[in-house]
Amino acid sequence: MLKIAFSDIYKYQLPEGHRFPMDKYELLPEQLLYEGTVTQDNFFKPKKLSDEQILLTHTPLYLDKLNNLSLSKKEARNIGFPIRKDLIERGKYISHATYECALHALTYGISMNIAGGTHHAYADRGEGFCVLNDMAIASNLLLKNNLVSKILFVDLDVHQGNGNAHIFANNDQVFTFSMHGEKNYPVRKETSNMDIGVPDKIEDGPYLKLLKNALPRLIEQQEPDIIFYQSGVDVLSTDKLGRLSLSINGCAERDKFVFEQCQKNKIPVVVSMGGGYSEKLTDIIEAHANTYRHAQYIYF
Repeated sequence: MLKIAFSDIYKYQLPEGHRFPMDKYELLPEQLLYEGTVTQDNFFKPKKLSDEQILLTHTPLYLDKLNNLSLSKKEARNIGFPIRKDLIERGKYISHATYECALHALTYGISMNIAGGTHHAYADRGEGFCVLNDMAIASNLLLKNNLVSKILFVDLDVHQGNGNAHIFANNDQVFTFSMHGEKNYPVRKETSNMDIGVPDKIEDGPYLKLLKNALPRLIEQQEPDIIFYQSGVDVLSTDKLGRLSLSINGCAERDKFVFEQCQKNKIPVVVSMGGGYSEKLTDIIEAHANTYRHAQYIYF
């Protein structure tokens, strides 16, 4: 069964006019249920991370600032959200959800988090709408508990996974692959184990060709025990921040290819949502829903 992490705590309220589309966290499950892609049985409510678990990835000073809401104005501005207790709590549930998804993926082959993909969070700071790094936290918990020995990150969000790259720069057990807009945020990029920077306005064909040339080779070389897939839909031509030109069908083909490669090679995959900032919320929901549709069709 496809296990999907979702909780009401994902529905975080932002000030009116904020550019981050929080409504998608509520509307996506509703859409998947309405169309019959999933049922209520597919969803599970995640537990909350402990401070001890967070400290496997994040520094004590940063965690203390989060817990006491004592980030400086600059630190809060770099994250981009109003720093409130409910935001920090939300991050703790979302990050533990990604770990729980990893456990489910080891059993069922795939599991998905309606939120997550907070790849801009560093060990000692947050950036770009990311407070705690859910995939890094989940990876470190898997490694600590000796559940896997090699992890591959497949980050196809339009923005480079700079936090992932920095956190695992000296860890041979985690291979970070990021395919992102070359001229997009962050301006100063970190060095992933493998980076593919794509040009502005790239369309479906050239984009998919790059991915299809890279991913099978990476899987063959790295032989990962599990893959963390960041399936951001900010690659769409309609995205306000993405600057690429993928269609909704092209984005769906991307997801389908990733899942087919994981299933073919019998590698469990954990999916975090990542970004999506199209003007029309319907474009965001449709593109994200395609990820879940392909997962259900290919695996179950």
